[in-house]
Amino acid sequence: MKQTPDIFFLSHGGGPLPLLGDPGHQEMVTRLQAMAGRLSRPSAILVISAHWEETVPTITAGAHPALIYDYYGFPPESYEIQYPCPGEPVLARQVQQSLTNAGIRARLDEQRGFDHGVFVPLKLMYPEANIPCVQLSLVKDLDAANHLAIGQALRALNHDTLLVIGSGFSFHNMKAFFTPGTPEIQAKNQAFEDWLEETCASPDLNETERSRRLREWETAPHARFCHPREEHLLPLHVCYGMAGHACDEHIAATILGRRSGMFYWSGKDAG
Repeated sequence: MKQTPDIFFLSHGGGPLPLLGDPGHQEMVTRLQAMAGRLSRPSAILVISAHWEETVPTITAGAHPALIYDYYGFPPESYEIQYPCPGEPVLARQVQQSLTNAGIRARLDEQRGFDHGVFVPLKLMYPEANIPCVQLSLVKDLDAANHLAIGQALRALNHDTLLVIGSGFSFHNMKAFFTPGTPEIQAKNQAFEDWLEETCASPDLNETERSRRLREWETAPHARFCHPREEHLLPLHVCYGMAGHACDEHIAATILGRRSGMFYWSGKDAG
């Protein structure tokens, strides 16, 4: 019997700040820790991070990936964070094969480590760092339809108690994070969040319409204000492509003073 994975798109906050006790991330930290407590303990985790782009989907395949401190200007302790979870080369090859079987060229990378889109949320959710993890890149074209197709190809994965995490941010306008929260900014932020919640969670949408909305996400209210560049949104496309139906739960959180969303699809056995 094939088991579909738990799938969770999360908003991962600003750099290492969630691990440094930043008050602007407390709600996010609470949400992630609560979710980890509710989920069945995964045997492995596949993370699609907004912080890695390649010309083709690329998968970490090393047995003991290092950490990549891909942020700048933070306190010294930010560069001493440890998360020594093992890799999972067998799962990496399964991911590559699933993509290849769907006609999507993909490659393995045995040298690359885990960026902060992986180790920051995982350190909050699974601080013991003893669950094997694999990271999958985005594709540099940042094409929404292509990332939906990547998710669809991953439906072929058959791995017991797998957790798939899309690590991005439902709102990612860096300038706006450091601008006082004017009513105009708040209204634009909320309008896009409302659209995204309706798109991912509404049972009134059929999957053709849901997919269309995600492909054409730039037509959403204030889409390009909330995402001047879409790399932090596209992990959600991979998650939905893999799930293929409305999410089971929408979780809202205020992060750095901006409304943000997370989306969860519950795994189940399928004949």
